[in-house]
Amino acid sequence: MVAPLSDTPLSPLRTIAVIGLGTMGTGITEVLAKAGREVIGIDISEAQAARSLAALEASTARAVQRGRLTEQERTAALARVRVSTDLRTAADADLVIEVAPESYEIKQQIFRELDGLVRPETILATGTNALSVTRLAADSARPERVLGLHFFNPAPAMKLVEVVSSVLTAPTAVTAVTNLALDLGKEPVAVGDRPGFVADGLLFGYLNQAAAMYEARYASREDIDAAMRLGCGLPMGPLALLDLIGVDTARTVLEVMYAESHDRLHAPAPILKQLSEAGLTGRKSGRGFYTYDAPDSATVVPDALTPLSGAGGAPGRPVSSVGVAGSGTMASGIAEVFAKAGYDVVLAARSEEKAQTAKARIGKSLSRSVDKGRLTAEAAAQILDRITPAGSYDAFADVDLALEAVAEDLEIKQQLFATLDKVCKPGAVLATTTSSLPVVACARATSRPQDVIGMHFFNPAPAMKLVEVVRTVLTADDVHATVREVCGRIKKHAVDCGDRAGFIVNALLFPYLNNAIKMVQEHYASLDDIDAAMRLGGGYPMGPFELLDVVGLDVSLAIEKVLHREFRDPGLAPAPLLEHLVAAGCLGRKTGRGFREYARR
Repeated sequence: MVAPLSDTPLSPLRTIAVIGLGTMGTGITEVLAKAGREVIGIDISEAQAARSLAALEASTARAVQRGRLTEQERTAALARVRVSTDLRTAADADLVIEVAPESYEIKQQIFRELDGLVRPETILATGTNALSVTRLAADSARPERVLGLHFFNPAPAMKLVEVVSSVLTAPTAVTAVTNLALDLGKEPVAVGDRPGFVADGLLFGYLNQAAAMYEARYASREDIDAAMRLGCGLPMGPLALLDLIGVDTARTVLEVMYAESHDRLHAPAPILKQLSEAGLTGRKSGRGFYTYDAPDSATVVPDALTPLSGAGGAPGRPVSSVGVAGSGTMASGIAEVFAKAGYDVVLAARSEEKAQTAKARIGKSLSRSVDKGRLTAEAAAQILDRITPAGSYDAFADVDLALEAVAEDLEIKQQLFATLDKVCKPGAVLATTTSSLPVVACARATSRPQDVIGMHFFNPAPAMKLVEVVRTVLTADDVHATVREVCGRIKKHAVDCGDRAGFIVNALLFPYLNNAIKMVQEHYASLDDIDAAMRLGGGYPMGPFELLDVVGLDVSLAIEKVLHREFRDPGLAPAPLLEHLVAAGCLGRKTGRGFREYARR
């Protein structure tokens, strides 16, 4: 009789078998070999095993060229790897990691065969990111020795490893594998068994919504991807990432997630099925949401959906002077952007004093740029001279573009647009920077709704490259063309979207943040583990809870409510934990406490 694993002393995991030598299996093999482990790579295809070895040789050669490995270390690492098509070569492994296709039948067959081959103390790990580790363990003869070990692609570069326990997993197995992950230079996060775990559980809902947004023709694939890269600092846009992951793989993960959650946000967008069944599975097939120059290539080539550069359209209206309404951080930042681009700017607020304070804020910002060597003192002075503070919106009488950046309150904005309608000259473009309110409601407060458009800047405006250009059903073509031209002159990347809640960025970002809160609320994972998972596994510049505390929990809750009201999807209802924190006055960094506590300034 085999002793329970919890009673067995830990032994180092020195010899490791990796089953499945695709991109992920090859990457894991490289990580293990570099860390001094003996690796047996196994694949049913002899050709794939050979390709894996060739990929390892090429990857380690690049590492030598970049100074990350010595030639001696490379030779030693490659000597530690042998490949086979025979599962029996795993017999002496201390740990077996399977990264076979996401299919219960395939994975269960592998585990059944391993049960009869490996030593009693061998740990069996599945690399699944979608299937139930518990179900795989229960089908094994050694369920206490089965767990999940989820690496992220590309495995040599990505720091995160999710260590997934089922209710059957012995703690000693978890400890052994966690120690291995640390020895590999990875950051292990311990999670329970549910589809997607932490990182993919949050990531795939977001990717699915992006696919649905594209399918609804709300925005182009290029604009959706640019919006999330430039508006959120993500390394890749969601549709490009779906092509990298594999459209078919994403569909499988979402189907498993939906089967458990019944959350419509996880129900695979129909376009994922259509692309999968047509064989358009992304980079690996040479075509998915984008077209690539060859299968497995990262190089995007133009296709029938690629926007034409310099495509003709309505000519824009001339703009030489700009009015910015507001005295807060966003208004000051936008005024600075326009002045830097050579525009004459009128910065108007409810009083002369507020306008002067806003201009002084711009002066400090320009001084910091001078101190950092980004501007000369002379250039900074010239920029500041282009800004005229005013205590009344009457000063907008001659501006060509009037842009409001006042409080995110529809009644306040409508009153301001009624004023702009009276004071601005005929033909002036009237723009709102709202991030969540209906632009058309601002337009209807004027007698010239065709002149009204949304220009959603991101904070801080001088640094953030993105502007969401929001057309209503009433916006004139030449007004849209004007704003696109202006965005080019101020060196911002404009993306087009329609007038619906959240536009592109907030409509994709805030449901993801809300789902992260639900994970904590359900005691599935800690704040720190979730933040680490998304930074290390998703390449996000900040974890969701870091970001929520920066944005402000009250602001986040308001946006969640707007999205829920607009789309009527139960999955978008704000997490009760978020509502409770806001009710308690815990609004994030600005109050010293949100999801975390902060030292008060």
